[in-house]
Amino acid sequence: MSVELMAQKAKKAAIVLSGLDAGKKNRALDLIAKKLDENKEEIFKANIQDIERSTGENLAEPLIKRLKFDEKKLEDLLDGIKSLIDMEDPIGKTLLSTELDNELELYKVSCPIGIIGIIFESRPDALVQISALCLKSGNAVLLKGGREASLTNKILYETILAATREAGIPDNWINLLESRDEVSELLKLDQYVDLIIPRGSNEFVRYIMDNSRIPVMGHADGICHCYIDEDADIERAVSIVVDSKTQYVSVCNALETLLIHEKVADTILPLLKEKFDERNVELRGCDKTRGIISCSAATEEDWKTEYLDYILSVKVVESIDQAIEHINTYGSGHTDAIVSENKANIEKFMNYVDSGNVFANCSTRFSDGFRYGFGAEVGISTNKLHARGPVGLDGLVTYKYKVVGKGHIVADYAEKRRKFTHKPIDEKFSV
Repeated sequence: MSVELMAQKAKKAAIVLSGLDAGKKNRALDLIAKKLDENKEEIFKANIQDIERSTGENLAEPLIKRLKFDEKKLEDLLDGIKSLIDMEDPIGKTLLSTELDNELELYKVSCPIGIIGIIFESRPDALVQISALCLKSGNAVLLKGGREASLTNKILYETILAATREAGIPDNWINLLESRDEVSELLKLDQYVDLIIPRGSNEFVRYIMDNSRIPVMGHADGICHCYIDEDADIERAVSIVVDSKTQYVSVCNALETLLIHEKVADTILPLLKEKFDERNVELRGCDKTRGIISCSAATEEDWKTEYLDYILSVKVVESIDQAIEHINTYGSGHTDAIVSENKANIEKFMNYVDSGNVFANCSTRFSDGFRYGFGAEVGISTNKLHARGPVGLDGLVTYKYKVVGKGHIVADYAEKRRKFTHKPIDEKFSV
């Protein structure tokens, strides 16, 4: 089947899906969770084959780590699906209601976006997260994973399709693309596909953005910062920085650049050096950093780099203003944190750092849809329009305006026979 035909069928399925009640969608999600658990051994077996093949093809180590799908990943996915089931249906919510005139009422009501194309590298768990979110939000989805996860993606797709078919969901709501050529075809289908969400490397995301007229939502880089303020609790700062960098290095919300106020650098850098040496983290520092601890020299390129590895660039700054300027110059708008006991500095940092996620006194690794209580996420958006930060259910819906009258015509208002009242009303949409 061509991608265009696939998209045409998905369009029809999306219309059916948009009108399904919450109970039917939740039953389908419950069946997905059950069948994933029932088929887990086959899924793990396919994943091992993918890892062995990709390792033999010298796939980069960070991508191998993202490729792994094990019991822990499955448990997290099942928890996410259960959380989604418990969440309110995002479709059909009245967002605004206004009386335009007597018995002429305007409603702003949430609805699905339509067809979403998701193109992702390595992580097969993303396929499940994305599919579950799209189902709950009433969107059809076209999925394209990387070749490195082909076997895992296929069995996950087949498992989800079987579950939703049993629940009475149209087959064509979910579709799996398998070749690179199909991606090029997908990017041309702006007449059918409403949104593209890419998940992968900077180069990969830029390619998608540059080669499609379809709106793209996502992030090209995850260059995340932590700034240790002069009024930081040192013990707390060490714990937060180590977790932000090493809890899981090959993800977009891992710390890549550490900024330290010069008044605490002498105290904290030796402590961090010890912790990072234990974890085999390579430090690349500015001249002031290298004057305090032994490490390699950081270059201009380091401040712009998302390592996704056991490497951390470190810069000593003279003030919080210099830290904010550095982040807004080199950051990717993903996630940035401050460690401080000074409320004024925390407020300043959180107001002036121009990122989708800005934290105080906690790890950058909290930047995640599941941890935010969204059930899961389709990705992190550094866009400023439509959705920003972890994109959960709310980021997968749009809205339409519904107006209900009783024979009202514009001529009466144009010719001053009637006047608009424009009064807010506390009512949900109904006909």
